Amino acid sequence: MYNFSCDYLEGCHPAVLKALTETNLEQNPGYGMDPHCAHAADMIRATFKCPEADVHFLVGGTQVNATLIASALRPFEGVLCAATGHINVHETGAVEATGHKVLPIKGKDGRISGTQVSVEVALQGDNEHTVKPGMVYISQSTELGTVYDRAALVDLYHTCQDLGLYLYIDGARLGVGLQAETCDLMPADLAKLCDAFTIGGTKNGALFGEALVILNPELKKDFRYMMKRQGCMLAKGRLLGVQFEALMEKDLYFTMAKKVVDQAMRVRDALLKRGLPLLIDSPTNQLFPILTDDQLEKMDEHFIYETWERVDEKSTAVRLCVSWATPDEAVDQLIELIGKL
Repeated sequence: MYNFSCDYLEGCHPAVLKALTETNLEQNPGYGMDPHCAHAADMIRATFKCPEADVHFLVGGTQVNATLIASALRPFEGVLCAATGHINVHETGAVEATGHKVLPIKGKDGRISGTQVSVEVALQGDNEHTVKPGMVYISQSTELGTVYDRAALVDLYHTCQDLGLYLYIDGARLGVGLQAETCDLMPADLAKLCDAFTIGGTKNGALFGEALVILNPELKKDFRYMMKRQGCMLAKGRLLGVQFEALMEKDLYFTMAKKVVDQAMRVRDALLKRGLPLLIDSPTNQLFPILTDDQLEKMDEHFIYETWERVDEKSTAVRLCVSWATPDEAVDQLIELIGKL
């Protein structure tokens, strides 16, 4: 029974495992000060065309989100995000635990706009009795599988600059976000349109790890102090560097992501061909079909999925995720079953 419930069930891409094995007995300095981390950082700067960026390697998404936000904001400032944003609904108050309130905005399909940010900041006004917005957080792709195109990101970034807010992009699923057909952003565009972003390894071929790219000089100073204070400076930091070296080599990161999106779109096309409605029309690897209870009983016989939300008394929206390791046969079998529902 194949599991389509999420996209980080497997270990790592064979190239990553090979690199870890080949370097296993090397002696390297700790805490990310090794040659592998330095080389991986250079590869990331070259790929995203941001030669002046600081690159740091952390273990997981919640860890990097909470650490960057806490480092960037004043004690009385909070972070605006879509109501569905990961920091708002899926990180157990990690950001709030650092003393910074998450300020949710009701977005559309997981996205927020510059206009919405302007409205929220205006509502707050010059009022020292409320938390002051200091940053905007978005995900690319979003928690609902949607993406920001270039026009939307330009609008949001310029709004943030006008309002004196930082713009931070959570790239836990950055690979599939940039490979989606509806996304016209290039890696170099991303590096010009935010103050910091992450490149997610956990969900795209690494055993673990996220690369944080800091572009705004204001956010660079003493960030390693904050990493250490927050307990996210890995002693064997080269384990992260080695993985990102392998992911960046010959564009493996984006090659994997492209295959993931292609596979997911095969499933999406099958759902639409069968006339099954989608809760969210996602162009990436997270798909949200609405299935009846009878259809779900048939799905239960063959596949594992994530229940998302009850739509009505007879139907439920579920999430199907395709990963970098999903075999063609599993996708073929899922498409065959969809045709019979």
